Amino acid sequence: MKKLVVITGASSGFGAEIAKIFNADGYPMLLLGRRIEKLNALAADFDHAMVEAVDVTDYDQFEAAVRKAEAVYGPTELLINNAGVMLLGNVQNQDPREWQTMLDTNVMGVLNGTQIVLNEMREHEHGTILNVSSLAGKKTFVNHAAYVASKYGVHGLSETIREENAGKNVRVMLIAPGAAETELLTHVTSESALTDYNAWKESMGGLTLDPKHVAETVKFMFDMPQNVNIREVDIAATRQDA
Repeated sequence: MKKLVVITGASSGFGAEIAKIFNADGYPMLLLGRRIEKLNALAADFDHAMVEAVDVTDYDQFEAAVRKAEAVYGPTELLINNAGVMLLGNVQNQDPREWQTMLDTNVMGVLNGTQIVLNEMREHEHGTILNVSSLAGKKTFVNHAAYVASKYGVHGLSETIREENAGKNVRVMLIAPGAAETELLTHVTSESALTDYNAWKESMGGLTLDPKHVAETVKFMFDMPQNVNIREVDIAATRQDA
């Protein structure tokens, strides 16, 4: 059997599409998210998948789920740090608790997952950590200040950890999607930010990036030999101008 793939934020969007594509290729998986019903529904037809309700900001809960899956399937071959939240708003009036939520999930969650699998990967001199960032990790967007801060953090930590572990043959990769058809916007509390975003989306013809193409790209990156690291891919709808 192939080796274990761990996917955070697997209940919808990029995570769900990535899970489908790895299942189709016969990988055993640990699917993590906060909505256990959606995870169970996704994994119902999968061949070898464990699901756990996990908040990636809870290190102990996160680690326990990974160790449980590793006891069944062996060491983690690939960790996809995909869990993320995007709460749009302007710093002039946004609730600071929304900033903290984004920093905790988007940055601390990635660091937590990375540390949980990294030492064993270093020991075996094999393994891949792939972080799902955003174009907002390399360029700015109005009403995205705290989100941009979190995703610039993901870009920065990914490259730093890649440098630190290159000598141990451990790959750290990053994919930065543009606007996509996911559920990220469902938690936005700022009506004006949502209005601006939707107007921008209409300027692209009303459709943004299909998450399945992000999943296909993730699979392509991972399928390279262990001695080849596609460090970063930026991917967006052709009509996205920003």
